[in-house]
Amino acid sequence: MNFPRRQFLYLPAAAAAVLLPRIAPAQSYPARPVRVIVPFAPAGPTDVFARLMAQKLSEQLGAQFYVENIAGAGGNIGAGRAAQSAPDGYTILVNGANHVVNPALYQHVPYDPTADFDPVTIAVSAPAVLTVNPALPVQTVGELVALLKANPGKYSFASPGTGTPPHLVGELFRISLGLDLVHVPFNGGGPAIGSALAGHTPISFGSVPPAVSLVKDGKLRALAVSSKSRSPALPDTPSMTEAGYPEVVGESWFAAVVPTGTPKEIITLLQREIARAITVPDVRERLAALGYEPVASTPEECAARFRVETAKWGRVIGEAGIKAQ
Repeated sequence: MNFPRRQFLYLPAAAAAVLLPRIAPAQSYPARPVRVIVPFAPAGPTDVFARLMAQKLSEQLGAQFYVENIAGAGGNIGAGRAAQSAPDGYTILVNGANHVVNPALYQHVPYDPTADFDPVTIAVSAPAVLTVNPALPVQTVGELVALLKANPGKYSFASPGTGTPPHLVGELFRISLGLDLVHVPFNGGGPAIGSALAGHTPISFGSVPPAVSLVKDGKLRALAVSSKSRSPALPDTPSMTEAGYPEVVGESWFAAVVPTGTPKEIITLLQREIARAITVPDVRERLAALGYEPVASTPEECAARFRVETAKWGRVIGEAGIKAQ
């Protein structure tokens, strides 16, 4: 087939025009400030992580990434606002495990974690730690399980609050092992630890950082962390998998997601830059102080983990009859 010379010369330009919309977003992004929504109040762990991430992304990409706190309803209000944002890469939601837990925990949630968002990455994760008051006559998870089975209904466990990752890990422990163990929720980790120290609730599931110094000083005894491997913050404490209870694995994490339909080139760029940001030494040090370790999952790995954890925690919440307070 013969083409007129002028028509032939137009073909490369036409092809470029077809391809241009696909490559332009990544080439020009970010061309203006990027909003990072945190669905919780300032100064909490999610906010601290998001601000670290935003600062490094600003430095790496040469544009402002700024945090906007939209708190309320256990993270639902901010997540709902993010879900309604334009899918152009200029709104990022940084959320924790509640992102996939809340639809099972609350009667009405203004977003669908799968349909309304495209995953970017699970950036970091941290296990819960199972501790006991030293007066409790147990040294291992196995000994604790034996004690609880010999005394059904006698003991209770503390957590930082209903629906928090440590609470859900505690319920997973109870359900998986068929234990008669009462949950006592507190308003935060401090009161929960105080109750454990006083012996009122001698068993506790909580975050790692507050427990470290208390374990070192012998005021609490750490039996296991709820992960597949040990936590660097508690190197002498076995993981649940090591202790022989691989079914009791559950972690808290921070993920970045964007409204569904965000260009894949932008998602790829954000995942790469977040992975780069969390390996910077000063960022890793700050994250370690919070008990978190880098994960930097791909969008595909993130989506797969969301599916697994949605089913897992939905089952735990249903069997335990947990409702948001």
